[in-house]
Amino acid sequence: MAVTAPRIGVFGGAFDPPHNAHLALVQAALAQLGLAELRIFPTGDAWHKERALSAGGHRLAMAQLAFEGLPGAIVDARELRRAGPTYTLDTLRELQQEHPGAELVLILGADQAASLPQWHGWREILQRAVVAVAQRPVATHGSPFDPRGLAGLPPDARFETLALAPMDTSATDVRMRAAQGQDFFRLVPPAVARYIDQHHLYRST
Repeated sequence: MAVTAPRIGVFGGAFDPPHNAHLALVQAALAQLGLAELRIFPTGDAWHKERALSAGGHRLAMAQLAFEGLPGAIVDARELRRAGPTYTLDTLRELQQEHPGAELVLILGADQAASLPQWHGWREILQRAVVAVAQRPVATHGSPFDPRGLAGLPPDARFETLALAPMDTSATDVRMRAAQGQDFFRLVPPAVARYIDQHHLYRST
């Protein structure tokens, strides 16, 4: 009987802060994608971000608080330790060296998936990993992402769909509410809310 290769999920982001939509996506990925484990990577030097991110130590701590207790979820700090710009391709290469034979599953939102041709080494990314795209219901978010619309898509690229309930939470909204002294506690996991409050993150003064 053939042995099925273990699947390792890869989910990266600024997590500035991690919020309930992030948590819902991780829970959906663990439930739907048949993963042996899901590695969560707070980004280091985010070359594509126009704003400065919060200190890596804070974002790592919040990610650990947000996803602790989820069986199979592992917060991996390697991108925070890496010198220079953070590229997903480098992380995939490292994971393949560490887990030969495993199938890597890169988890993206539909907006991220649509921008793949702008990613560093995107064609090699598609050679090294299956891309699982979190799709919102069409009734609330329009037409679903279709990878065939990507210009220059390699013919052997592999995509899967991750079903996700509609959620409008964003890190931008959390930061704005915290800066203005508004309630943001319902938008993030309770432990993350306490951390933001205790460390006075995102406050304008």
